[in-house]
Amino acid sequence: MKELKNKLIELLSENARYTYAELAAMTAATESEVLAAIKDLEDCGAIVKYAAIINTEALDNRKVQALIEVKVAPQKLNGFDSYAEEIYSFKEVKSLYLMSGGFDLAVFVEGNDITDIAKFIAERLSVIDGIVSVQTHFILKKYKIEGQVAKPTDKRERQLFQA
Repeated sequence: MKELKNKLIELLSENARYTYAELAAMTAATESEVLAAIKDLEDCGAIVKYAAIINTEALDNRKVQALIEVKVAPQKLNGFDSYAEEIYSFKEVKSLYLMSGGFDLAVFVEGNDITDIAKFIAERLSVIDGIVSVQTHFILKKYKIEGQVAKPTDKRERQLFQA
């Protein structure tokens, strides 16, 4: 069953729209075995959500996205968890990770414009007691998203320039 689950995770990561019949054919399992394995993966929290990977650069209503590095003073008994719970409750936060290295939390946020992100940082994030510092990096262009190459929407070629 473990081997089947691992293969299903690999396949669903590639394409979450595979049907149970397609997954069964690709894994040499029955549809009922596939259904049971996927239900187990969902129940244990291994599969959190099924979602489309969106290249926002191809849309007219582009959002601004940023990675915010957050350094905190760990709280006695709670460590980083209480900070994480407070931060991930904000609607602007799309992903949140505990990190090793020079900062503690990586917060991926989204807003309508740079002002939205600045307001989020100034009014919501940096006022949390125990936040030591934040450093914001705006995402300028996406080349690869969740393992998928983000193909450009137009085929601009480099122009030759001669002086």
